[in-house]
Amino acid sequence: MESMSTVVTPRVSGATSATTARSPRRSLRDGLRRFAEAAVTPLELDDVMDVFHPLRAGAELRGKIVSVHPETDQSATLLIKPGKDWAGHVPGQYVRIGVDVDGVRLWRTYSLTHGPRRDRCISITVKAIPDGVVSNHLVHRVRAGQMVQLGQAEGDFVLSDPMPDKLLLVTAGSGITPVIGMLRNLFSRAEPVQADIVLLHSALSRSEVIFGEELRRYAAAGRLRLVEMHTDVHGMLDVADLDEIVPDLDERTTYACGPVGLLDALEEHHAVRELPLHIERFRSAVVATGEGGTVSFAKNGTVLEADGATPILDAAESAGVLMPSGCRMGICYGCVLPLREGAVRDLRNGELTTAAPGDGVLIQTCISAAAGPCDIDH
Repeated sequence: MESMSTVVTPRVSGATSATTARSPRRSLRDGLRRFAEAAVTPLELDDVMDVFHPLRAGAELRGKIVSVHPETDQSATLLIKPGKDWAGHVPGQYVRIGVDVDGVRLWRTYSLTHGPRRDRCISITVKAIPDGVVSNHLVHRVRAGQMVQLGQAEGDFVLSDPMPDKLLLVTAGSGITPVIGMLRNLFSRAEPVQADIVLLHSALSRSEVIFGEELRRYAAAGRLRLVEMHTDVHGMLDVADLDEIVPDLDERTTYACGPVGLLDALEEHHAVRELPLHIERFRSAVVATGEGGTVSFAKNGTVLEADGATPILDAAESAGVLMPSGCRMGICYGCVLPLREGAVRDLRNGELTTAAPGDGVLIQTCISAAAGPCDIDH
């Protein structure tokens, strides 16, 4: 049993204990809060505070957009000042961003692209995709001063500690975004990085390389070896060519981020060779598909046809149904809705989930496809 001791402090005549001294202040503070709450009724005091001090500690985590900097014609970096409760991140991680578009709050996930910053600001770099509601809004419409909702940093696509002596970074398109955060962090250190780094990056054209000038400066300074592949000149990257591009491939640890096809090919290639590989996917890999079916939404009367390879979330958004969402990878559970009746298939493993009225079954719409008629409570 842990021993216990009691310390008796002599009371000095005329002195007031700390507890007693704080009581009037606490009473005054409580009284002022009650007065303020009465003054703003029927609103809550926190509602008013959200207007004047939205980034305060204890509030719902938000961020204020400080600047929007174009990277290419279709991509931009958003510098964001997070609320006091932002817990920081490890380079390579991502953050969930909630943005109001036409009066509806939509959530998406973006890699954090900054290195250490004295101003505590964070940054994300967004590439606008065709018909992408949130990505186009963030790249082309948001302005400095606007607020966004934030989650805390997540993800395990981070460099090991200690870091491998030889690295191969394979990225394509916006897959450079988590990697640029790693590089900025490495190259900001007081002591020079000793690792041998090769960056193999693929983009549609030279002008479409996000952070192109910065990456080329790193290469010119001898900090890494940069291999750019531009689809309009070189065609698509073929992983069978890796040995020619990187002769010492077997000696390197590979980190990769990019389109599903590239990542699937790398996984197969490295598995055969038993080479270390770390992958960051922006969307879950589709392993199993089914027959598809009819998806109906109980509360708004919408009925749509969906094939067995398309997530219910994507099918619904394409039909104009606004859906809750988050990472769109089956990780954050921001897209969970009740399945009132029917069957859906998990695209990651083929698992079938069924529900009858009253079962109370919840599904993740971002990784579930229709497997026959199904009715979603939304």
